Amino acid sequence: MTSSKNVLANDVEIKGSIKFSHDLIIDGKIEGEVISDGSLTVGENALIKGEVKTRSVIIFGKVEGNITVAERCELKSNAILVGDIAAGTLAIEEGATFMGQSQVGKKADSKPAPAFGGVKPQP
Repeated sequence: MTSSKNVLANDVEIKGSIKFSHDLIIDGKIEGEVISDGSLTVGENALIKGEVKTRSVIIFGKVEGNITVAERCELKSNAILVGDIAAGTLAIEEGATFMGQSQVGKKADSKPAPAFGGVKPQP
């Protein structure tokens, strides 16, 4: 079986859920859920409004919604993410915009990670 990348070009607009198995590159506009066991690449012209649940994701464009990935989430330098991230690992390049909360690490760790600054206020 060959590994193929499916592409949704920048002139594609979809309202509704997208499910795929392998790798997908989105450079268009999606309004709805994106679900997969594969890898997602959000192109620089892309706009996704909705939840993203995949194995891994690389974001060059804009996502408005929460992201849940089993493995790696990468925000490239021009990426804009307005939403929360739950990921195994997270990489944010200089210049990326991220407005939300992140939970990074294995799901087995049920303790929430401390906020930036490392100090939690005591009750």
